[in-house]
Amino acid sequence: MSDNAPPILLYTTAGCHLCEQAEAILEPVARLNQLTWQPVDISTSEALVEAYGIRIPVIKVEGAAEDIGWPFDEPALLDYLSRHLPA
Repeated sequence: MSDNAPPILLYTTAGCHLCEQAEAILEPVARLNQLTWQPVDISTSEALVEAYGIRIPVIKVEGAAEDIGWPFDEPALLDYLSRHLPA
């Protein structure tokens, strides 16, 4: 994966235990591959609540057309990232 990779967004909200599980999968993958990621609290935007409210946690490479929604595991996340990050 590239040093110039776009950030990875984790759509989440407070009190979401599944989001905590998704972060536990994302964090070591991002660290090992020197990727940056950031949480996006969907409660800050009606559009985000409408798009992701019943789907969170959702991970999306910024600018990608596709995302990966829960449930996912590390192999599924790695597959998604390999298809959406520059080589």
